[in-house]
Amino acid sequence: MDRRHFVRLALVSGAGVLAGSLTVYSALPRSTEVRSEQDLQNFDWGYLIDTTRCIGCGACVRACKAENDVPDTYFRTWVERFEINADDVVSVDSPDGAMSSFTSRDGEDARIVKAFFVPKLCNHCRNSACTQVCPVGATFHSPDGVVLIDKEHCLGCGYCVQACPYGCRYIDHSRGTADKCTFCYHRIHRGESPACVMACPRGARVFGNLKDPESPIIRTLHERRYGILKPDLGTNPKCFYVGLDMEVK
Repeated sequence: MDRRHFVRLALVSGAGVLAGSLTVYSALPRSTEVRSEQDLQNFDWGYLIDTTRCIGCGACVRACKAENDVPDTYFRTWVERFEINADDVVSVDSPDGAMSSFTSRDGEDARIVKAFFVPKLCNHCRNSACTQVCPVGATFHSPDGVVLIDKEHCLGCGYCVQACPYGCRYIDHSRGTADKCTFCYHRIHRGESPACVMACPRGARVFGNLKDPESPIIRTLHERRYGILKPDLGTNPKCFYVGLDMEVK
C-alpha cells in the first residue's frame, strides 16, 4: 500500500463512509468539507501546550493509552516533572510516563525552590529526521501536515527511533513496526480533537489548524510568547510551548 492509498484509507475509514467525504473542524467554529486528498492541503495541524496550566495529573497519558492501544512500558505522550533545588540542580523524572501522576520524593521536597510539568509527544516536525532516515519511505508527511507511519511498509529497523531527537518513537514488538503519536489521526478526521486534548482537565493542550487564522491555536500563538524544543536542531517542530522554562531541553 503506497502513501496515497494510505491517506485515502485514513479518510474513508475515519469518516466511516464509503464516499470519501467527511467534515473536519476539530473544535473550530468553522467547518470544512474534505472530499479529496487535495482538500487536505487546506489544513496544517499543530499542537500547543501551556505548561503553566499543566498539573501533572496524567489524564492525557491514560487517555492516549486507551485510545491508541499503546503497549505497556511505551508511551505516545508522557509528562515530565522538572524540579530545581536551592543549589540550582535540576532533576527530571516521569515515573511510568505519569500514568499515575506524581508523588512527593521523601526528604527532597524541602529543598525544591521551583517545580513544573512538561508534557511531551511527537513534534510532527516540518524538517523531520525520522522521514529522512527511513530506508523504505514508510514514514511520511500527510497532506495535512501530520507525520505518519505506513505500517504495511515499515520494516521495524528502528532507524527512525534512533534519529528522533525528542525520543518520541518506539518499536511495537507485537506488530514489528515503529509507532508514535499521530495526533489521533483517526479522530481528527471524524471532527474530534486528539484524546489527550479532550482528557486534559486544565485545557493545557490545544490542537488546531495552523492555516486557519481564527483557530484557537493560531490566536494563542499570536497572543502569547512561546517556544519549541531543541530549536538549534532546525527540525521546525509543530508542537509549541507556552511558558517553556529555560531548564527544559
